[in-house]
Amino acid sequence: MTTTLITGASSGLGSEMARQLAARGEDLGLCARRTERLEELRTEITTAYPERTVSIAALDVTDDEAVFRVFRAFRDEFGTIDRVVVNAGLGKGAPIGKGRYDANKATAMTNFVAALAQCEAAMEIFREQRYGHLVMISSMSAFRGMPGAMTTYAATKAGVAALTEGIRHEMVGKPDLDIDVSVLYPGYIRSEMNEHVKNTPFMVDTETGVAAMVAAIEKRTAHARVPSWPWKPMGTAMRHLPLPLVRRLT
Repeated sequence: MTTTLITGASSGLGSEMARQLAARGEDLGLCARRTERLEELRTEITTAYPERTVSIAALDVTDDEAVFRVFRAFRDEFGTIDRVVVNAGLGKGAPIGKGRYDANKATAMTNFVAALAQCEAAMEIFREQRYGHLVMISSMSAFRGMPGAMTTYAATKAGVAALTEGIRHEMVGKPDLDIDVSVLYPGYIRSEMNEHVKNTPFMVDTETGVAAMVAAIEKRTAHARVPSWPWKPMGTAMRHLPLPLVRRLT
């Protein structure tokens, strides 16, 4: 039986990952700031799958001490944490120099600094138990610098991708540690974060997009652009095309 901890599980990609992983037979530790939504999600999942164990906890991932406390509490409750999905994130931001440093700082603190805390807490548990699976949810925006309101968001997603690769690099050549490290780059998947965005090409519904994410997670792949079409070739194009063309693509 696999036990998966998901942060930012109260809505969007996080809540749908919880549903789909439960359907695959996994027990869940779910955390987010909005506990009323977590309660509803737990009821939904345990009603559909009575044999599943779903534990919930309130967590603001920007509270470093709380991150370590909640992760350890889940570990103590379940006896083990097999997988941690670092999913909690913030999508707000503004063009640099336009007077909204507050929004950009909040995005940076939530998407990168808080992700670092989550990785520290997860890897502490995995190193102690000598196995585990760390999953980082990045974004296709990580492949190039993005303009306007996306600038800081894209930078944080590039940062967490590099952070994850560094952790994976450290695990190479350590046969005594059975720890896999994955980074996922979702393309346009409908969620609460982007529900106001209209007429976006290649946008897929939440269930379809998360199904691609869950399939990659279950394969324990090192990195995956999801859904693979069109984002696998698009990622290659984004890395190499001139910025004006990248802007037209995205």
